Amino acid sequence: MIAATLLAASTPAVAQDRLAQLEEQADNLIAQMTLEEKFSQLMNETPGIPRLGIEPYDWWNEGLHGVGRSGRATVFPQPIGLAATFDTEAVQQIGDAIATEARAKYVVARRNKNYSRYTGLTFWSPNVNIFRDPRWGRGMETWGEDPFLTGTMGSAFVRGMQGDDPVYLKVAACGKHYAVHSGPEATRHEANVEPSKHDLWETYLPAFEMLVKEAKVEIIMGAYNRVYGESASGSKLLLTDILRQQWGFKGHIVSDCGAVTDIYYGHKIAKSEAEACAIAIKAGLNVECGTTFRALKDALSQQLLTEDDINRALKPLMMTRLKLGIINDDPQCPYNHVGEEQIGSEEHIALARRAAQEGMVLLKNERGALPIDKNIHTLFVSGAGAADAFWLMGNYFGISDRYCTYLQGIVSKVSNGTAVNYRPGVLENAPTRNAINWAVDEAAGAEKSIIVMGNNGNLEGEEGEAIDSERGDRSDISIPESQMNFLRQVCRRKKQGVIVVLTGGSPVDVREVCQLADAVVMAWYPGQEGGYALADVLFGDANFSGRLPVTFPEDGNRLPPFDDYSMRGRTYKYMVDNIYFPFGFGLSYGHVGYSGLSVKADKKTGATVTLQLTNEGDRAITETPQVYVTPPAPSNLPQQGKASHAENPGAATPSSWRGQGEALLQQLVAFRRVTVAPGETVTVSFDIPVERLMTVQDDGSRKLVKGEYTISAASAAPSPRSEALGVQVLSAKVKL
Repeated sequence: MIAATLLAASTPAVAQDRLAQLEEQADNLIAQMTLEEKFSQLMNETPGIPRLGIEPYDWWNEGLHGVGRSGRATVFPQPIGLAATFDTEAVQQIGDAIATEARAKYVVARRNKNYSRYTGLTFWSPNVNIFRDPRWGRGMETWGEDPFLTGTMGSAFVRGMQGDDPVYLKVAACGKHYAVHSGPEATRHEANVEPSKHDLWETYLPAFEMLVKEAKVEIIMGAYNRVYGESASGSKLLLTDILRQQWGFKGHIVSDCGAVTDIYYGHKIAKSEAEACAIAIKAGLNVECGTTFRALKDALSQQLLTEDDINRALKPLMMTRLKLGIINDDPQCPYNHVGEEQIGSEEHIALARRAAQEGMVLLKNERGALPIDKNIHTLFVSGAGAADAFWLMGNYFGISDRYCTYLQGIVSKVSNGTAVNYRPGVLENAPTRNAINWAVDEAAGAEKSIIVMGNNGNLEGEEGEAIDSERGDRSDISIPESQMNFLRQVCRRKKQGVIVVLTGGSPVDVREVCQLADAVVMAWYPGQEGGYALADVLFGDANFSGRLPVTFPEDGNRLPPFDDYSMRGRTYKYMVDNIYFPFGFGLSYGHVGYSGLSVKADKKTGATVTLQLTNEGDRAITETPQVYVTPPAPSNLPQQGKASHAENPGAATPSSWRGQGEALLQQLVAFRRVTVAPGETVTVSFDIPVERLMTVQDDGSRKLVKGEYTISAASAAPSPRSEALGVQVLSAKVKL
């Protein structure tokens, strides 16, 4: 990767002077445009204006986990798998690697006069929507169910993509889909969502606020749905009042593709395209993904808009281009000459493999199933996804020239004296028609059998992508019955040594899988190096360190209605039951003990949390201690439910699980990956700013509520189920 060099400005004053020059340049460019030229620059596919040094440009580019839809690029794990790493450093490096490859590809595309979609530098990533319901097909694109984890990881990704030059952008990143969007896909063009103001500010907006205030994200994308009756891509509340005025956002706002059309066609807020254009522009939208803005001329002629409105919309777009250094190829921009040898470089390949390793989550490991001895005599690999590169990709992916399937990775790891055999054994989502299935016999006869099963991009995704009746979503969280039947058949014959590798981007019902298999691994969509990474952890060359960024429910039939945007009964913050694997959970080879919790809290500065981690095993372990805070319950919310979380001497844990989600059970406020050597004890300290201890009010403000707080250091989110799984929780109560 190319480190960002501060060529443009060596001091804040110089940087401010240069930004002021770019502001003046943007104003001059707009002043020289005709009205028709101004209109043309407000849709994603824009023509060039040669006399002004403006080349044709399409604002639509994808970089979710690698440069997407643009030929060869390094394909990193899907964001839900990156979230499972809890590794902000790696995520920032991945953002930087994507930006480096994007710059290299941009140079080649422009040299070839290629101005088509997906060849630009404005990337519509990351997706920081909250994965509130496991049935949502696009949950795989997100960073999980927690606003703090999402905002922290998303901000690291943005910082990596945009670089650290005080003036110029390496690429422009985009926080999407703003706001309150997470399915169902089938109704996104007409749905009106009205969460409580508390849920809006506590759950749906914080990650966006972090991207704006902490990472200085350049782009925000408005969602399809309505929020409190306004189109999210034409909402004065969201785009002007909150985003620009309250948070101080300085970049540009783009609609989701077709969302302006939805203002009159789907939501029926407007009576015409011209009126839809006016609503969007006046609310603060800058550029439309789509073609409805072709009616801007009509909007002006009908006096729904003025030319000043058009100029205000255009200004941030010109600033983004200027900060990218792509108008007249600005010689002061340090990113304009990246060589194409950076695309798919060895450094990026190694980073992709490391990220895939770190994100894989060990859910179960019994009877010595893992790690596998490389000198094992017989090993059988099966499953619909074992030898199919598509099961590595997720969605919004680029194309690599070196995918490693799970089967290839496994074969690359074992001794040359090992007999490895493979048959798919089952189709991804259809029953086996042949009454004879030799794969069952071969799986039963091998010393160990690895079965790759779960979901892929045909079974979950965006509207129009997944091949099912739910338009990308899933009607339930079960694993396809064809795959479960194959596992049952194998396990009826083979009583020990079955290892299940689950793929997909969302929680699934794993109750029966965990009953049948000796070991269960959640591999997500791990990208091009997924096969090598899986083999690294299965055979013990790397230790498992991934942690779940989403709760795995016990029973999908007990989930709240999919189209209910209330957070009651959702995520670890409000779920009092129906938890099979808790948020933050993950096993390793070995055990790290938690002890010596110390909490010092102050109502002005916050809290300092200190604990000791002791590696009780014989190999290094990367542990991820997590800090959770349970604030005093608001007096106006009932505390139903009885105490069900037992107290342990020396390890106090929350003693009451309140209601069905009326009051916040706990919230994540800090986490860190810590590598502990065999036999070593390390001290870990977290400084928690007082803002993270505050309770969100319905107007978006935060207040430090007086009363008793429970602060917990844990290896997963505390809950009765966590206790049953042996999750370590140390808690202390402090008054503020």
